Amino acid sequence: MSQDIKSRIEQLRAELNRHTYLYYVAATPEIEDEQFDFLLKELESLEKLHPEFDDPLSPTRRVGGEPVKGFVTVNHPKPMLSLANTYSQAEVEEFAKRVTDTLGDQEFHYHCELKFDGVAVRLEYENGRLKLAATRGDGVSGDDITENVKTIRNIPLILSGENSPKKFEVRGEILMPLEAFRKLNASQTEAGEKTFANPRNTTAGTLKLQDSKLVAKRNLQFFAYYFESDSVSNQTHSGNLDQLVKMGFPVYPARKVCKNLDEIESFISEWEEKRETLPFEIDGVVIKVDQISLQEELGFTSKVPRWAIARKFAARQVSTLLKEIVLQVGRTGAVTPVAVLEPVFLAGSTISRATLHNEDEIQRKKLAPGLFVLIEKGGDVIPKVVSVDESKSKLSESAWKMPETCPECASTLVKEGEDAVYRCVNRDCPPQVRGRIEHFASRDALNIEGLGESIVDLLVSSGLVHDVDDLFLLTMDQLTSLERMGEKSAGNLLASISSAKTQPFPKVLFALGIRHIGANGAKVLARNLKSIQAIQNASLEELTRINEIGETTAASIVSWFGNEYNCNKINRLTAAGLQFEDFSGNELVTGSPFSGKTVVFTGTLETMTRDEAETLIEKLGGKSAGSVSKKTHFVVTGADAGSKATKASELGVPILTEAQFREMIQPYV
Repeated sequence: MSQDIKSRIEQLRAELNRHTYLYYVAATPEIEDEQFDFLLKELESLEKLHPEFDDPLSPTRRVGGEPVKGFVTVNHPKPMLSLANTYSQAEVEEFAKRVTDTLGDQEFHYHCELKFDGVAVRLEYENGRLKLAATRGDGVSGDDITENVKTIRNIPLILSGENSPKKFEVRGEILMPLEAFRKLNASQTEAGEKTFANPRNTTAGTLKLQDSKLVAKRNLQFFAYYFESDSVSNQTHSGNLDQLVKMGFPVYPARKVCKNLDEIESFISEWEEKRETLPFEIDGVVIKVDQISLQEELGFTSKVPRWAIARKFAARQVSTLLKEIVLQVGRTGAVTPVAVLEPVFLAGSTISRATLHNEDEIQRKKLAPGLFVLIEKGGDVIPKVVSVDESKSKLSESAWKMPETCPECASTLVKEGEDAVYRCVNRDCPPQVRGRIEHFASRDALNIEGLGESIVDLLVSSGLVHDVDDLFLLTMDQLTSLERMGEKSAGNLLASISSAKTQPFPKVLFALGIRHIGANGAKVLARNLKSIQAIQNASLEELTRINEIGETTAASIVSWFGNEYNCNKINRLTAAGLQFEDFSGNELVTGSPFSGKTVVFTGTLETMTRDEAETLIEKLGGKSAGSVSKKTHFVVTGADAGSKATKASELGVPILTEAQFREMIQPYV
């Protein structure tokens, strides 16, 4: 009987793996979703009843398992190097000349493939089974994300057939399809949460989630672009990709072996034009010497292979009508002009608005309603107005000028000194009230869950909340009387507001929204002056003597506390129970390797948040900074470390992995 059950479990696993491949890789499904779900439920039931036949690579693991507490760092057998990038065809020609000069008369071809805008990952297989999945990290080591990768449906967990060597490695890109990204943002909006900026960053964040069940819901995809095995020796990169296809891995078919520069340029032009038709984002084409032996002969620099280059696409532009310029009021009263555009499709989304920054910028570009303008997505994410489209309209003789009054409350707008920004100085202006509350409740401030944009708007428009201190006077009866607010939601919100009273002084100080006081500045003030009363009583000279507090910031602090309304608000928040003193009692640790040193963190840390890491550095007598310079002493890299790590390398600044950082601080914490 037990053998029969085991056989049925193995049969179901094999059948489900085959149908997963047919659906997600080959795109030739043989059964309906309902039939697939029926087989999966049968397998889940049998595995639950017979845990002795457990398999960590069972198809049932595709929905995610138990949350992990952190990600283990693993070393890459071969570095996962980045590619040299160019936006110029001339530089592609220079690359080809360098290759030809090095290889001489040897015959070779190039291989062109799409450059996916996702997250690089390395997969290890042994005996036909997925053994490890790791992020690129700093190129030398990355994070073990195997449990999260198991949820990606088109990555094979178990291979069948004779095409699979005993041990091999696959590298590729994990990305989020545009449709999945749009659905995710729609659900965020519906829940009153902030939307995500772009698919690539969302993919990176998703892979770092500690709950693989959440990862499974994001519908990530994988495309392979590298294969290596000691027992299989294809002579070309294109042959390796063919091998991956035979083994059941998803390799995107838009690839081509090119004999010369004309064929390369034709491939680039074709996919630069077709990129909008793809269901995911690409940002260029990768060009590689196809022959593996010649790749080895060409070798590497310290950072990139000499046998490959990425030809990135130029930022996409489109012309559309500038219908109107409206004003947007922020929480500090800053008034920003925004372009209202004739809706136009660009880089995967419809653009109807774009920031114009300030009046000076508008006049420099000679923008005015009624003109056609060129729109571009900076980094293919944020839309911006580049210039007037002179092919469709003439430059305006009289560019747009800033109105004299606030569009929301009709108060007179003020421009201070050489500041390019106009401000509404009416603190009761509704957008300012909403902005202050959203900032107050944000993650880096008091982290009040459930107080998203839509709920804040509901509270302000109903008249229940006029400023942040009113939050602590809300009652269950008041909240449940609001539209779309049930007892459970109201109870959760009140509990979250109450929990804000336990947040430490630096977070409360940052939550106040004093101009020029960021999260780090709030920590510096709290550490040096210890209480809100001490900050309130400090003179301009006393504030500027504090390291990292400049004259502009000090003047902003003095001005803020010189306002009677703000002082009264502090009194009301104190009465509500917020922490306005630094009770940490933690003395600075002396003699640590970070004492007196400046440290920059980059990438995603796994065992601690960025905020926790920066707090640790401060306790160890060091200082955290946001950018790398010659004065930086260490750069600590997490997953997907970016340009800061590159700059540190160029400047000769020591780079630490998270594991090395933890090892250095261990004796002192």
